[in-house]
Amino acid sequence: MPEVTINKGEPVDRALKRLKSKMESEGILEEVRRLRAFETPTQKRLRKSRAAAKRAKVRWKFSMSDIKKEAAENA
Repeated sequence: MPEVTINKGEPVDRALKRLKSKMESEGILEEVRRLRAFETPTQKRLRKSRAAAKRAKVRWKFSMSDIKKEAAENA
C-alpha cells in the first residue's frame, strides 16, 4: 500500500494528488476498476491481448532506438 507523508504546511490537496499518482503508477486504481464488475472471458482475453500489444509496441520502439544509436556510432 503506497504511503504519503504530509510535510508541515503542505496542503492536503497536494498530498492527495501525490497519493493518487502513486496508486496509479502501481496499478491499484486500474485493478479496482477492473474488479468492480464481473469480467467475461472474452473481455479478459481482449484486455490481455491489448496489454500484450502495448508491451510489444514499447519494446519495439526501444529496440529501434537502440538500432539507430548503433547505426549512428558506426557511421
